[in-house]
Amino acid sequence: MDWAAWRDEFPILERRTYLNSCSLGALSRRSLARVSIFHEQWHTYGASAWYELWLGALAELRGRVAQLVGAAESEVALAASTSAALASIASALDYEARPRVVVSELDFPTLGYQWRARPGVEVVRVPSEDGATVRPDRFAEAVDERTAVLATSHVYYTTGAIQDLAALARIAHGAGALFLVDAYQSAGQVPIDVAATRADVLVTGPLKWLLGGPGLAYLYVRSDRLPDLVPRTAGWFGAKRQFDFDDSRLELRDDARRFEMGTPALPTVHSALGGQSIIDEIGVPAIRARNSALTEHLIARAREAGFAVRCAAEPAARSAIVMIRHEDPARAVARLGADGIIVDWRPGHVRISPHFYNTEAELDRAVEGLGRGAGA
Repeated sequence: MDWAAWRDEFPILERRTYLNSCSLGALSRRSLARVSIFHEQWHTYGASAWYELWLGALAELRGRVAQLVGAAESEVALAASTSAALASIASALDYEARPRVVVSELDFPTLGYQWRARPGVEVVRVPSEDGATVRPDRFAEAVDERTAVLATSHVYYTTGAIQDLAALARIAHGAGALFLVDAYQSAGQVPIDVAATRADVLVTGPLKWLLGGPGLAYLYVRSDRLPDLVPRTAGWFGAKRQFDFDDSRLELRDDARRFEMGTPALPTVHSALGGQSIIDEIGVPAIRARNSALTEHLIARAREAGFAVRCAAEPAARSAIVMIRHEDPARAVARLGADGIIVDWRPGHVRISPHFYNTEAELDRAVEGLGRGAGA
């Protein structure tokens, strides 16, 4: 793969050293073109574009997402955000006999918030012993017959560590609990196979590594779990006969689209299709290999410069999210930004997240910039 040839696809790389894909993937020319087509269709067709073109775009995106994660199209729904998708799933569960939800302390807060907002639900946060990962056996200690859901991340946003989903699925299913995966930080950079991992529910979206932008999320629900998961939130896209416009009764779709709510954000649908076409063309395994090489290069350079790195111990369990300890990360990120190097920070750390379109030279410049001014 000629990785340098992909750089022209992303205009921001002509202006900045962009190393913040963990927050927002770079905007591609393909996505810009797809959004322009959407606008032109709007000019040409008006509302009739819905029936002639845009419903087809929604179906195309569901199909591409299904292929990405190894699912059937009928198992994929679109949502406004991960929070909205989780709320719909959370509404479908009975907590009377199973009032416990297990998460980890390294997960994004959305997971815990979803169930903390529900009266009578006990949220158990599994601690990390090394600050970077959580061993499966620690989850096993928290999951029991009272557990409704084991909900955790495929890749931790806090450390970039990749979890063993198959092991966690065995723990959840062994106790009769639902296994829910937040794959927002993995989809597009780490391969996902929902059949192999036996995830019951998986949420992700195009904002980050899938290069599609904000305003949309994807929800996978395993087909054999659908009959038992009836959402207590509803929208017209989830109705079986959507275009009958009959509110005298509610009959939900039989497939995962029962969890869809209102009208999707069509500009993001089109930009997501542009970004997804790039991911599909390259292939996630190739992206994973490239990003792994960039990640190990970055970690090595950071350590050589005297910085401590918060990450999984083994390279195979690392993703392209690298947390570099710094005494004043906000100031360091601002200083790098003034030099045209875009990274991010979280408490105590500068976060650098390269994607396949980055180069080793860019990573070297970022580490050199960190070495100037505030120390490690």
